[in-house]
Amino acid sequence: MNLTLTTPGLLFPAISLILIAYSSRFQSLAVLIRDLHARYREENESHLVLQIQRLERRAVLIRNMQMAGIMSNFGCVVDMILVFLGLQTAARWVLGISMFLLLISMGIALVETSLSATALQMQLEDLEQPGTNRKAS
Repeated sequence: MNLTLTTPGLLFPAISLILIAYSSRFQSLAVLIRDLHARYREENESHLVLQIQRLERRAVLIRNMQMAGIMSNFGCVVDMILVFLGLQTAARWVLGISMFLLLISMGIALVETSLSATALQMQLEDLEQPGTNRKAS
């Protein structure tokens, strides 16, 4: 199998879209952490510290997702250079590593999404507990 310049180039749009989505998630999380931190400084509620710690774990996961995605994209550029230089064997290895890094990035994204969904479910269950204040629809 001979690689062409278009082979690693096929990953660029996918990786770029994934990185945009990861950045958006990180920005949303950063805003939430800042808001909770400010609220904690005002109200000094201990439960906010636990929420901030959980969000911090998710922020670390998102950072790792981004790093793996960026390294995958970097590998694609190196792969294109190797293809251009005619180094097919090295190009195949680098493309394989790039795809593996993308797989790692998506695997971490799966874990982070699961944590996010679990946190949301816990928040919604809090509404269902008797004795909580609910607004009338």
